Amino acid sequence: MGLELIAAIVAAFACAGIAFILRRWVPVLPAWIIPAAAALGLISYTAWSEYSWYGRLSTGLPEGVAVVWADDRPQALRPWTMAVPLVTRFVALDTREMLVHPGNADLILANAYGFARWRGVEQWTVAVDCAGQRSVRMTTEMKITDAGVLEGGEWEPLLPEDQTGVVACRRPGG
Repeated sequence: MGLELIAAIVAAFACAGIAFILRRWVPVLPAWIIPAAAALGLISYTAWSEYSWYGRLSTGLPEGVAVVWADDRPQALRPWTMAVPLVTRFVALDTREMLVHPGNADLILANAYGFARWRGVEQWTVAVDCAGQRSVRMTTEMKITDAGVLEGGEWEPLLPEDQTGVVACRRPGG
C-alpha cells in the first residue's frame, strides 16, 4: 500500500512537471493547469492501479493455481462499476496438491486462496463432491469420515459462476 501511495504521488508530480514545462513554453496557458495536471495524474494512476490489480495478481499466480471465482459485481459507492466492472476479490484453487478421498473417488480436497484488494491472502481447505456438484469450506469443526461422508457441516451447491467444481473435478487427460 505504501508503494502505491508513492507511485501515485510520483504520477501527480510528473504530470504537474509536464504542465509546468508546457506553461513555460506556452505562456498563454493558465496557472491552474499545473494543479489540474497533478490531479489528472493522481486520478489516472489510481484508476489504472484499481482496474489492473486483478490482472496483475492473477497472471502472477504459479502454474497449477487456477482462478475459480472473481467478484466483479457493481458497487453502489462506485457507480461507474455498473458500466465498467471492477474485480475487487477472487478465489484461486491450488490444483498441484489436490487429494482424492480414498473412500470416495468423487470427493476432492484442495487448498483455496482468497485474494481481496487491500487485504492479505486468506487460505482454507475446500472439499468438492464431484458427483453431487457441491462443495464446502472446511472448518475445524468439520471432518470427513473414512467412508467419505461430511460430518459437522453442510454442503453448498456449486454455482454456475464458481468454477471450483470444474477445476477440482477435472480428471487427468479429460
